[in-house]
Amino acid sequence: MADADLDVVIRQLARQLQTGLMTRAKARRDRFNGLAAKAKGKETGERFKMMAKATMEQATSAARRLQMSADNVADSYARSMRLAASTPVAVKTEKGKEKPAKKAKAKKAKAKKAK
Repeated sequence: MADADLDVVIRQLARQLQTGLMTRAKARRDRFNGLAAKAKGKETGERFKMMAKATMEQATSAARRLQMSADNVADSYARSMRLAASTPVAVKTEKGKEKPAKKAKAKKAKAKKAK
């Protein structure tokens, strides 16, 4: 993974997070369905079933948003790296600025020796 592009790493991490999120959501859904089966009243059982359904809907939409965000970030990073690679770099030389500074130091040194 050391020489992998960062956009690929971003997508992999998002996939891992999405898998973990959905695993937890399924476990919670199963818990609610179990409570619905054990419920003594019909109304209580229906409430637990609705909670199980809502849990899966919320988790699915959260996972979808997570994946979209990761894709947008990875695409943006890849685009900026392509742009940076294609842009020529202008090299500035500062030779003109260095020489006067050296001359000024030399003049100061000569002035101190003259005194």
